[in-house]
Amino acid sequence: MKALLLSQYNKLDVITDMPVPVIAADEVLVRVRACGICGSDIHGFDGSTGRRIPPLVMGHEASGEITQIGAEVGEFRAGDRVTFDSTVSCGKCDYCRRGQINLCDNRMVLGVSTGEYRRHGAFAEYVAVPARILYQLPPSLPFEHAALIEALSVAVHAVERKVPSPSDTVLVLGCGMIGLLVIQVLREKGCRHIVAADLDASRRALAEKVGATRTLDGKDTAIGADVAFEVVGRADTVLASVRSVRKGGTVVLIGNLTPRVEIPLQEVVSRELSLLGSCASSGEYPRCIDLLARGAVDVTPLISATAPLEDGPAWFQRLHRGEAGLMKVILLP
Repeated sequence: MKALLLSQYNKLDVITDMPVPVIAADEVLVRVRACGICGSDIHGFDGSTGRRIPPLVMGHEASGEITQIGAEVGEFRAGDRVTFDSTVSCGKCDYCRRGQINLCDNRMVLGVSTGEYRRHGAFAEYVAVPARILYQLPPSLPFEHAALIEALSVAVHAVERKVPSPSDTVLVLGCGMIGLLVIQVLREKGCRHIVAADLDASRRALAEKVGATRTLDGKDTAIGADVAFEVVGRADTVLASVRSVRKGGTVVLIGNLTPRVEIPLQEVVSRELSLLGSCASSGEYPRCIDLLARGAVDVTPLISATAPLEDGPAWFQRLHRGEAGLMKVILLP
């Protein structure tokens, strides 16, 4: 099959002789129709995260059609239009049994390789996926839009960690893909005061387009917000988010770019702040599918380009350079 292979850091090769995955009894084979390039793929591409060790087929934001069913799979059929969670949970540990699949003790992620495992992803014609992480798509939802359900699930999960009241002032710090989806989820929840902060003027304009009521350039975010969602993951933005909220406020940490940051402990303690981590998603896919299907969340303004898989290396280079105006690029295997 055709696949986009990270053969070494900063080098992607389009190959045509990648073996088609052999599915286990509890898996299905999905013909990939659309797969988004995630920011984590870009950081994996250059090796900065250490979680995309070559050789690897990356890609975890995808949708497609089932072409083959494992012997133990009963609820899906060949031809079904599906998407799937990026987290491959085991379904057996205590966290999985409690429904906290994002905290699975045996968690793997599609398109990720670490020192502990390698799981090829969806920048390929076919990908093998356990049926337990599959979700059926309505016929009206385009595959390109369905490829963004994984990113939307991250935003929905984060907002569920701390649902603001409609009258709260809410700051979203970082207007990349997840930040813009957080804004739309907050709007759907009825929040009337959504402040978006980013250094990029074009991203601030897009934030207003999708529902932010006010924007800031990111240099002065000490606004006394009730809740802040940090969607960058750097030391300076984490500090800014802590200082952006009022006494007794809450900061939800979504960004995960920097492994370690310093926290102003005395400020957190003396101002009695709540810091909440938010990791991936945990069963929010059906809600996300509904949000997209009824138009409560619109991903059309967030898609910068769709392109064939063969153009993947060039698009990775453009995204890695931080080309202005690019948001989500979707590859079509």
